[in-house]
Amino acid sequence: MLKKSFLIIISGVVIISFLFYGIYVNAQEKSKHYLNFKNTCELQQFFRYKGDETIIVSGHRGGRERNFPENSIEAMEDVLSQMPAFFELDPRLTKDSVIVLMHDVTLDRTTSGTGKLSGYTYAELSEIRLKDSDGNITPYKIPTLEEVIIWSKGKTVINLDKKDVPLWMITDLIKKHKAENHVMLTVHTGAQARYYYDRFPGIMLSVFARNHKEYEDIAISGVPWRNMIAYVGPSIEENNKEIVRLLHSHGVRCMVSFAPTHDTLKSAEERKKLYKKELSSMPDIIESDLPLEIWTVIN
Repeated sequence: MLKKSFLIIISGVVIISFLFYGIYVNAQEKSKHYLNFKNTCELQQFFRYKGDETIIVSGHRGGRERNFPENSIEAMEDVLSQMPAFFELDPRLTKDSVIVLMHDVTLDRTTSGTGKLSGYTYAELSEIRLKDSDGNITPYKIPTLEEVIIWSKGKTVINLDKKDVPLWMITDLIKKHKAENHVMLTVHTGAQARYYYDRFPGIMLSVFARNHKEYEDIAISGVPWRNMIAYVGPSIEENNKEIVRLLHSHGVRCMVSFAPTHDTLKSAEERKKLYKKELSSMPDIIESDLPLEIWTVIN
């Protein structure tokens, strides 16, 4: 009888432990600032310009926050544990045509390897480790784009830049994982925009519209404005204010990028000062290597 009672008590403790563990895990998940869209209509509505002065932040190259490598799942998870964001990423091809994430043509700056990425098979790359933003080698591996598409579902939106991967390969991967609800595609021309739109009528596109020539190229593509955000340059100034006005009239959010300018300053105080100054021009989306710093200034 004593033995039976003891077993009942132990079973009760185990059940309660699992319940508390479930609550803990659920709380941990809720603490992450995930972006989850059920369909492309919800995605389009999220990115649509509404004139409400909201600012969306994009992590350039997945973010280059301290202790984490760019173009890595680990860096994006760290950002999402502290703020909502979407991420611009850089797909490239290995020697055996596996799509991985890597900004540079070569491995030297961001990994423990050397030489051209295209000179390595994916199996060979698996032995290489990524470097963090200070150049220190981390335990993290170079991720495949497929891994990132699977990971990002229900968590964030990934914006794929145009590097050396053929458009049809990106298309096949999106189709395979039915990923239109959380994958955005950067296009440099109206023709590229049309290619993707013809295959994915609801897909979001990040277009180039830094001047009237680029704006007209996108406008004549026939792709609906609701499918777009637009990169208008490193900042909003007199030379692109008219473009911004036109894009806003179509409900298109305008994105600036601090990655090549303010993000490169060594002093956090200097960066903060310039970030604050840029906010006065009212960008709709800010792309940055340092999304957490931008988020702090916005808030």
